[in-house]
Amino acid sequence: MRLPPLPDEEWDDRTREALSALLPRRMRNEHDAGPAMSRLARHPDLTQAFLSFSTYILFRSTLPPRVRELATLRVAGRRNCAYEWAHHVKLAREAGLTEAEIEAAGRGKADKPLDSLVLTAVDELEDHSELSDRTWEALAGHLDERQRMDLVFTVGTYAVLAMAFNTFGVQPVPEESGHDH
Repeated sequence: MRLPPLPDEEWDDRTREALSALLPRRMRNEHDAGPAMSRLARHPDLTQAFLSFSTYILFRSTLPPRVRELATLRVAGRRNCAYEWAHHVKLAREAGLTEAEIEAAGRGKADKPLDSLVLTAVDELEDHSELSDRTWEALAGHLDERQRMDLVFTVGTYAVLAMAFNTFGVQPVPEESGHDH
């Protein structure tokens, strides 16, 4: 394990405060924080700054949850991030995606026009660090300017998280796994 969870005896008030944007007080400990947050707890300043932004992406962005989860699943699939994939499969189900749509999203496939555009956008951002004019304009038929901006930042946020989780050795808990992405 490259970066183990922060042991309970090393959690202090600063560490717990850093996780307050995402976790209720009762979950701010090694066991209840989960595999990702218990590792991020090792760097409270970074964690607090990043969670402030990523909490916006997850809970307050202008994107519909379905769009956010399609984009996140595609990033997780492309980056082979097992933790991100497992965590967001649950959120994708809550957002109304079917099992078939979830599996297809990981491969960059979708039947619905907006879903397909979102997956294309992720691929373009991952491959070229920008959206083509064609994709930007096609997305404009479904998403307003702020939503398109949020889409770009959503892809970037989950790309950074995938890099961190993969590098730090964060794995899904057994009941979350079940997909080889």
